[in-house]
Amino acid sequence: MPWIYLALAGILECGWAIGLKYTEGFTKPVPTVLTVVCMIASVVLLGLAVRDLPIGTAYAIWTGIGTLGAVILGIILFKDPATAARLFCIGLILAGIIGLKVTS
Repeated sequence: MPWIYLALAGILECGWAIGLKYTEGFTKPVPTVLTVVCMIASVVLLGLAVRDLPIGTAYAIWTGIGTLGAVILGIILFKDPATAARLFCIGLILAGIIGLKVTS
């Protein structure tokens, strides 16, 4: 169950990272509320996950999932650059997440 909590926490972290863009500096109420809800839920789920997982592993995976999701959604939603070098680096983050999961 802690890995499920961690995966959900990472997805919600991605959600609030992207949500920040939609808040337009916290001037839009609905995106702001949704972003804050994602933030709180993400941290709560991370807290549940670290009851059973090493904090370093959980934190690295949590931020890694959020990073991957934010970059991918940034490319799709906001036309962020998708250069070969950037995608290679994203692959390295993914490899790190997989490596931490496999060795934990």
